[in-house]
Amino acid sequence: MTHLLFLALLLESSLILFLLFKTPLRKLSILSLDRLKRGRGPVVVKTVCGTLLVLLGSGVRSMAKIRGRGSDDSPVGPTDQVLMARHMLETTLLGAILFLALMIDRLHHYIRELRLRRKGMEAAKTAGRGLEDGKANSLEDIKRSLEEETRALREKVECLEADLAAKAKDVNTAKASAIALRKQSEGFLLEYDRLLEENQNLRRQLQVLDRRLSYSGTKKNS
Repeated sequence: MTHLLFLALLLESSLILFLLFKTPLRKLSILSLDRLKRGRGPVVVKTVCGTLLVLLGSGVRSMAKIRGRGSDDSPVGPTDQVLMARHMLETTLLGAILFLALMIDRLHHYIRELRLRRKGMEAAKTAGRGLEDGKANSLEDIKRSLEEETRALREKVECLEADLAAKAKDVNTAKASAIALRKQSEGFLLEYDRLLEENQNLRRQLQVLDRRLSYSGTKKNS
């Protein structure tokens, strides 16, 4: 049994070394432990650990019995000393095996946690890069759309300025036409007043001539 315990201790120590250093065997060891913790593996491991604990307790009890046999008057015999040494060796090996099994379980757990954390960090970095790229693309799109809107607004402003200049020219032309028409109408009014005055003068002259003619006619008749 001692040889089996030494072999188990050697295997556990080798497995711990494989888990501690990053080698191709580390990945294989992790995969083996992952499979061991699935299905009926945990039940088998718990059964083996329970058996080892029972053996450890039995060894401690046997050592206590052997130690209880001896006293100051009758010391322990050579056979009991050999049994004591054997039980002590087996107990020490069993304790070391259980301790190393606990260490392997914790190492495997922490390595898995570390891998999950690294994957999470890589996913977060990838998502952050994607967001940064998306933000950069969105900023470029916004800048491009703003430039297009600015260009369109400038073209509209230029069109409006051209329309305003044309309308201002039309207004100036209309003002000049209105001033010319006003001056022309004023000239027509003056001409109308002059013609009206001449008409009145001609009527007066006709009235005077009519009076003279009527007066001369009355003289001839008398």
